[in-house]
Amino acid sequence: MANKRIKSAKSRFEQYLEQEPEQYLLQLYITGATPRSCQAVANLKKFCEENLEGLYQLEVIDIYQHPDLAREAQIIAAPTLIKKQPIPRKVMVGDLSNQESVKRCLGMSSLSIIEGYKL
Repeated sequence: MANKRIKSAKSRFEQYLEQEPEQYLLQLYITGATPRSCQAVANLKKFCEENLEGLYQLEVIDIYQHPDLAREAQIIAAPTLIKKQPIPRKVMVGDLSNQESVKRCLGMSSLSIIEGYKL
């Protein structure tokens, strides 16, 4: 009986690994071309290119140019990163220089990487 459950779990796990990875939908709210905003954009782009190549969409939103979008997203500080997909939605405020914090925000802890597959 236990051997059957192990085979079943292994089969489900292998099916999970064969699935296409989910796309990350990210929104970064900034305040114009301030040094902190520019640093956040650079840090996030570098992080995504190194860790999410081909698996992300990034939308950079200047709250000065689109205050309605910032209000709708309830942005109270900038720069603010919002991970909309995959769920759950997560929010991080700051210049995104701490890569471990960005990984946690995006749900990419070191435990979630199995044989190069990002969960």
